[in-house]
Amino acid sequence: MKLKQEYDIVIIGSGLGGLVAGNIFAKEGYSVCILEKNNQYGGNLQTFVREKTIFDTGVHYIGGLEEGQNMYQYFKYLDIIDDLKLKKLDKDGFDVITFGENDKEYRHAQGIDNFKATLLEEFPQEETAISEYCKKLQDTTSKFPLYCMKVGKPEYDDFNLFEESAKSYIDSITDNNTLKAVLAGTNLLYAGQGDKTPFYVHALSVDSYIKSAYRCLNGGSQISKFLIKRLFENGGHAFKHQEVTEITCEGKTAVSVKTNQGHIIKGKTFISNIEPKLTLDILKTDALRKSYIKRIKNIKSTIAAFSLHVVLKPNTFRYKNYNVYHYKSEDSVWSSQNYTNESWPESYMISMGPKTNNDIWADNFTALAYMNYDEVKPWEDTFNTVTHKNNRGQTYKEFKEEKTEQFIKELEKKFPDIRACIETVYTSTPLSYRDYIGSNRGSMYGYEKDVNFPLHSNVSARTKIENLFFTGQSTNMHGILGVTISGVLTCGEILGTEYLMKKVWESN
Repeated sequence: MKLKQEYDIVIIGSGLGGLVAGNIFAKEGYSVCILEKNNQYGGNLQTFVREKTIFDTGVHYIGGLEEGQNMYQYFKYLDIIDDLKLKKLDKDGFDVITFGENDKEYRHAQGIDNFKATLLEEFPQEETAISEYCKKLQDTTSKFPLYCMKVGKPEYDDFNLFEESAKSYIDSITDNNTLKAVLAGTNLLYAGQGDKTPFYVHALSVDSYIKSAYRCLNGGSQISKFLIKRLFENGGHAFKHQEVTEITCEGKTAVSVKTNQGHIIKGKTFISNIEPKLTLDILKTDALRKSYIKRIKNIKSTIAAFSLHVVLKPNTFRYKNYNVYHYKSEDSVWSSQNYTNESWPESYMISMGPKTNNDIWADNFTALAYMNYDEVKPWEDTFNTVTHKNNRGQTYKEFKEEKTEQFIKELEKKFPDIRACIETVYTSTPLSYRDYIGSNRGSMYGYEKDVNFPLHSNVSARTKIENLFFTGQSTNMHGILGVTISGVLTCGEILGTEYLMKKVWESN
C-alpha cells in the first residue's frame, strides 16, 4: 500500500474513534487515509506481550454486546461483531465491590431486573431506593439519542442533565451508607469526584455493562485488527509510524498535514483523533480566536493511573470471571483521588485477561489505581515512543519499584497469598499513557465533566476550522461505547446523523 498525496478524508490517529470514522467514510465510497504514530493501531485498544502473556492497555471489558443492544448494533454495522472472540462475565456478579479488610462482597449483576434483585438480597429494606436508582439510570440514558440508537432531540437541550451530580443524587435516595458506596462502587470506570461528576457520566458509564458485560479473549486489540481489515477491504488506507507534526491551513480551511517522515498529505476533510489540546499544538493558523484556544487549553483532564501488569505462576491463582473494585473504606469511594503518599492506593480495580483454554487458573491480571500526574513530573521531559527513546534513569526506576511494592502490600490485605503467585510485574505510569496513548498528562478518560461548570468541557466535533473535525473520548464519552458513538457523531456532522443512523439500523 502506497501513501498517496491526496485523500477525501485524512484522519490523524488510529484510536477507536478514528477507526470508526475511517470505516464509515470508506463504506460510503470516500478515499480515506489514517495516520498513526505508533507500532500498533488502536490507541487504548493496543495490547502488549510479556513472557507470552497478553495484556490490554485500556480495554478491560465491554458492555451492550448482546444482540439488539447498542454496542452490538454499532459493531454489526461496522461488520466486526461476528469476528470478535468474547467471554461473558458472571451474570450474577460481573463487578464485585469490596471495602477495607472485610471479606463481604457486593455484586453488580447483568440485566436490570437481576441487578435489582441481587442488590435486594443484600439490602432488603432498600427496595424503594434501588428501584428509584434503576429507573433513574434508564431515564437518564434515554435522553442520549445515539446511546439509544436513535435520532432525536440533542441531549444538550436538557440542561438539567448536566447540573445534577452523581453523589448528590445517590445520597438523596437512601441513608444507607453501604448501599451508597455499592451503587457508586465502579467509580474507577469514570474517575468520579463527589463534588464534580454529573450523574449522566455515572449512568452512561455503568448502564451498558448492566445490560451485558464481556471480556475480549486474548486482548482487545482484535477490535482494531478487524476494523483495519474492514477499512482495507473497503478501499481505505492506514499507515503506522506516521506521526502528524503539522496541520497547514489557508485561512479557516485545512489543506494538508505533514508527518515526521516528511510526507505532505492533502485532504478535503480532516478528522483529528488525537486530543484537542494536542491538535491545537500542531495546527498552523492565525484564524482561531484566542478565547477558543484558551478555553480548550484550560479544560481540566481526568486523573491518571498507575497499573501493575502481573504475570502469574502457573496454576497458583484462580481465574475470576469478574472485576474487583476495592476501596480502603466506604468513605473513600468518592475521595480516593485525594490520596497521600502514605495512604496510596486508596482504591484499585483488578481485571483478568481470559484465555480460551483455561477457566480455572489465571495467567495474568492488571491492577489499576489512581495516580496524580505531578508524581511523575520530575521525568516529564523524557519520552518513550516509537520515535523518541529516553532512559528515564535510576530515580524513575526506584520510583516505580517503590510504588509497586506499596501496591502489592495493599493487594495482600485482600489476597494474602498473592505475592507467592507472582512470577513477574510490569508497570505503567501516567507517562506511559501520555507517550503511547497521547493523553494529556496521562489522563485516563479525557476531559473532566463538572456540574459546577456544565458546558466548560463540552468540545464540539466541529472546530473553528471549517473542514477540521474532532473525534474520540474528548468529544463525547470515554470507553468503547462512548468513543464508538463519538466516531458516529463526527461522521454525522458531515454525512447527516439521520442518514447515518438509518444505515446502522438497516445493517441490523
